[in-house]
Amino acid sequence: MNDSHFLQKGKIPPQSIDLEKIILGSIMIDKQGLHEIMNLIFPEVFYKKKHQYIFKSIQDLYHNSNPIDLYTVSNKLRKEGKLSFIGGELYLIELTQKVISSAHVEYHSRIILQKFLLRKLINISSNIIEHCYNEDTDVFELLDKAESELFDINQKYLNKKKYENTRSLIIQAINKIKKIGKNKNGLSGISSGFYYLDKITSGFQNSDLIILASRPGMGKTTFMLSIIRNIILDQNIPVAVFSLEMSSIQLIIRLIASETGISSDKLKKSNLSDLDWKYLFYKTKKLKESALLIDDTPSLSLFNFRAKCRHLISKHGIKLVCLDYMQLMGIHDNPSNFVIRNREQEISIISRSLKSIAKELDIPIIALSQLSRAVEMRSGRKRPILSDLRESGSIEQDADLVLFIYRPEYYGFDTWDTYGKESCIGQAEIILSKHRNGGLDKFRLKFISNQSKFIDLENNNESSLFSKKIIHNNDNKLVVNSNDSFIDDSIPPN
Repeated sequence: MNDSHFLQKGKIPPQSIDLEKIILGSIMIDKQGLHEIMNLIFPEVFYKKKHQYIFKSIQDLYHNSNPIDLYTVSNKLRKEGKLSFIGGELYLIELTQKVISSAHVEYHSRIILQKFLLRKLINISSNIIEHCYNEDTDVFELLDKAESELFDINQKYLNKKKYENTRSLIIQAINKIKKIGKNKNGLSGISSGFYYLDKITSGFQNSDLIILASRPGMGKTTFMLSIIRNIILDQNIPVAVFSLEMSSIQLIIRLIASETGISSDKLKKSNLSDLDWKYLFYKTKKLKESALLIDDTPSLSLFNFRAKCRHLISKHGIKLVCLDYMQLMGIHDNPSNFVIRNREQEISIISRSLKSIAKELDIPIIALSQLSRAVEMRSGRKRPILSDLRESGSIEQDADLVLFIYRPEYYGFDTWDTYGKESCIGQAEIILSKHRNGGLDKFRLKFISNQSKFIDLENNNESSLFSKKIIHNNDNKLVVNSNDSFIDDSIPPN
């Protein structure tokens, strides 16, 4: 760790050299608490460089299941050419002579860990201050960098996950099963709002990376928005969307079309009647109060994505993150950080990082992905398969769930090759091609293109337009609960 800023200010860095000596001496003469220490501290925690070398030798011996004592540590340092640097065998003997009791070695280890963290915080703070005086500094990038570094300290050094025995894990599993049993829908994850998808997956699970892929124009974004609508309105669960392709206004107009049943063309052209406007205001009341946050930053980097997700989770309680779409994401913000890589390597890094972020933050991440042109060149019905995932096979490897959207109508077919040769007009097939924690299957949904939404095939168009408070009487007249502000006995706009 660089101590130049300490020297400039004439201050001594936070340290406890005596405790470092006691800890090293205790380990070499007594194995009490050794396992706890090895899970708690690491070589960089020690302030003195020679203490780092000694502990690194002890750590290597421990991981190789070798005995740890004065002789084995000395021999290990000699083989590594570090024995003379640390002061020879005499210094190791001196360390063991300083030990009175090893009873408090774990407590002492926590103290030197705290000293190390203080030094890390001082370094981070000093770097931030230095950047603040630089006129070329982007303040938002600096804030993201500061937040990321502080979060990394917390995750790396304070939230180290310990091993758990089967007793503890079984108790946790039983409690989770009981909790699922109390859930009315019987799901262990976040419901997608689509019956067959929930039936197969039991909902979107925390730490899962869900890939939603198709060729352009198949309805990836529309399907994502349909899922989001079901989550934020029906379950009142906060969701964040990172839209790298469409603006936030374009996305929200699609959601309005989906929720109101007013066609996207009418909304885009503002070709609305008075009834349309009344119905629009009525149906968007709940949407306005929903916990949906949209970020349409173009060329979003992995670094910024991770930092923004952490911020949204801590401040807004976000439970699900959607990314549209992953091929538009970059690895770095700063071009000077670029390393020459081919596109497949970049997508591999992005895919692996998205899975890592989902696991680190313990939330599901839905990432949209393009399929390669190989689908178009294929003869027959052109159903997508896993090898069609564009630019990288690592997407298939990293994903917990891979969903494909397939609409035969897109390729000019008017009937299904399965499902008894039924008409495929206005329908889509959702194909589960990978499911790490369950089986594979496929099912159909109704696709309403002019309203930008998917609904379960069993639902007709009208029933999907109304909330539970709205019903039809025998004369097909709209009846609204008297507590609602919008009351009209006309059929809503199509």
